[in-house]
Amino acid sequence: MRAVDALMECLKAEGVDVVFGLPGGANLPTYDAFYDAGIKHVLVRHEAGGGHAAEGYAKATGKVGVALGTSGPGVTNLITPICDAMMDSVPVVFITGQVRTDLLGTDGFQEADTMGITMPIVKHSVMIADPTDLPRVMHEAFYLARTGRPGPVIVDIPVDLSRADIPYEPVTDVDLPGYQPITEGNQKQIRQAAKAMANARRPVIYAGGGVINANASEELTKLARSDRFPVTCTLMGLGGFPAPDPQWLGMLGMHGTRAANYAMDEADLIIGIGVRFDDRITGKLSEFAPHAKFIHIDVDPAEISKNVAAHIPIVGDAKNIIARLTSEYRALESDPSRLDDWWNRIEGWRDQYPLGYEDSTDSEIKPQYMVQALYEATGGDAIVTSDVGQHQMWAAQYYDFNRPRRWINSGGLGTMGFGVPAAMGAKVGCPDETVICIAGDGSIQMNAQELATCSQEGIAIKVFIMNNGYLGMVRQWQELFWDKRYSQVDMGQYPDFVKLAEAYGATGMRLTDKSTLVDGIRDALATEGPVVVDVRVTREENTYPMIPAGQAARDMVG
Repeated sequence: MRAVDALMECLKAEGVDVVFGLPGGANLPTYDAFYDAGIKHVLVRHEAGGGHAAEGYAKATGKVGVALGTSGPGVTNLITPICDAMMDSVPVVFITGQVRTDLLGTDGFQEADTMGITMPIVKHSVMIADPTDLPRVMHEAFYLARTGRPGPVIVDIPVDLSRADIPYEPVTDVDLPGYQPITEGNQKQIRQAAKAMANARRPVIYAGGGVINANASEELTKLARSDRFPVTCTLMGLGGFPAPDPQWLGMLGMHGTRAANYAMDEADLIIGIGVRFDDRITGKLSEFAPHAKFIHIDVDPAEISKNVAAHIPIVGDAKNIIARLTSEYRALESDPSRLDDWWNRIEGWRDQYPLGYEDSTDSEIKPQYMVQALYEATGGDAIVTSDVGQHQMWAAQYYDFNRPRRWINSGGLGTMGFGVPAAMGAKVGCPDETVICIAGDGSIQMNAQELATCSQEGIAIKVFIMNNGYLGMVRQWQELFWDKRYSQVDMGQYPDFVKLAEAYGATGMRLTDKSTLVDGIRDALATEGPVVVDVRVTREENTYPMIPAGQAARDMVG
């Protein structure tokens, strides 16, 4: 059969039920193979939208997402989602077209050095040199994407090789001798970690996106409740531990709660699980958690001690390791009263610094209230995607996620334009779930064209635009750190989002009064098909609390 027909057989064998893509000259044979393959294909309007949709699908379902693009600009348009997937450890296989082999290196039409361009931002990449290799390479790509620390894998296929006839035999196993992810974790180190936890007087469990990726939320909850361990989660880890919960401190980091950040600052033991101690969490690295010893559990050995030296490093799969750590800890029968003073300290912070804002005295909608209204209208039972900016932080602060894979956003790369296509992918992967996107008026315009895809395919996402007429987070920084010298942040009120939605075949609505906001959101949720809601909010509201960049957690403002 043709190599591209073998490619379709590989996708079916990997359980792929949908792909997101856009055809072009160099991947035309692949698209011809789709004609008879019986695999659902979602035609996106921009390759970046397809890449982010594949990410949203992967994050919502836990399965490997698949995105396709042609050569040249098709590949370069995929760069942002590829890098985004790398930063947030998202399993996505990107299948790209390439010019004919006789044109490689000649600057042929729509030629780009896919391998060279993407090398720093992929887990692995392969350009097919022999068409008979394609089936094996495809199965290796899926295996690499989903195992160990998940990530993006690229398979680049020259157009002449994609249509070559090859003998096809199903690949039944993948053997990569040089790739052996460590999953078990060292038992001696696990035992040491349990003893350290039993002796700690001011412990904090600090959990990240690795807990979600490992499907270890239940294990994390059992570990926390094996004693009264306080738990805080990163932006990417929200939902890994149920919120609200008496042991839940809220999100930590630049816009986290004071209770979470102050607890980290005064902790004597920090149990980091599936985290990378990035700058949004640590602030000034030299002053981060100065009294703490660190247990660091992560599947990627490269993350251990990269930013913060681990006293007890444990490399392996979080689900496996947390369960064994819980068993070891319970066997020690530690004294729970040793944590009384610590909880008194934490409760003092909670009472003194609750997460809150000053509500309007008229009908004006505060952005924080918009998120609370969304939570009330959905009953907290929705998959929520977001773009990047103030609205993302407010969503993280005020929408309580009590289950994993309900919060889908761009953390490491911070990609504006992520929310709408990610919601599209999540809805395709979870068609029976309510999927909402909390967008900014700046971010949504970066991939609004995917509303056309949603209308054509009947993908009923509900997009709520937190519209303040500004690039809000940049404006906030200019207010706080640049003497209010607002430079190129005023977006005006363009476009008319109701008309834009209608032009794309979606339903457009506008909400401006807080007294009717919850009912208006419920109407939007009850409306069939894709819906875009323009919610006019306070123009100059700042996201607080906040750790100024490069400062310590104890220096929080707001």
